[in-house]
Amino acid sequence: MTKKLVVGLEIIERRIYLIRGQKVMLDRDLAELYGVTTGNLNLAVRRNALRFPEDFMFQLSAEEAKSLLLQFARANIRGGRRTPPHAFTEQGVAMLSSVLKTRRAVLVNIVIMRAFVKLRAMLATHGDVLRKLEELERKYQGHDTQIASVFNAIRGLITTPRRPRPRIGFTSASTKRGR
Repeated sequence: MTKKLVVGLEIIERRIYLIRGQKVMLDRDLAELYGVTTGNLNLAVRRNALRFPEDFMFQLSAEEAKSLLLQFARANIRGGRRTPPHAFTEQGVAMLSSVLKTRRAVLVNIVIMRAFVKLRAMLATHGDVLRKLEELERKYQGHDTQIASVFNAIRGLITTPRRPRPRIGFTSASTKRGR
């Protein structure tokens, strides 16, 4: 086992996107991490098309690609790419390791798999917290109206209806006329 990671886990975590409800990595990011060009990565995928069914890899629509471009402002200086990027699911990234056989690709793939596992664990933890929060909401949902009625009752006890009080003290004739 190598002591030093080829790529930091944080770098990979920032390159995992949620597209069409799936956690994916884009071909350009993978190519950069593997140390190959995007064209060579996609060429290797085309040559092994049988290994990449729709649930392993899909091509983004033009609208999705435009949205990503606007979000990340990562256009190529020469005018960008001509085709929308490919998105690889976790299984697709794992399959890339059988297509790209360089030492760097294998080591980077190990880190990527760890990032996906970490992300899945984090989502599971957050899911548990959300479920508990929803349980508490359901449990105390009726309490809102009960608490509101208690506050209304307290306000009713505190505020007594105002009735006119008789004035106390000396009144002059001029004061009586001004009333």
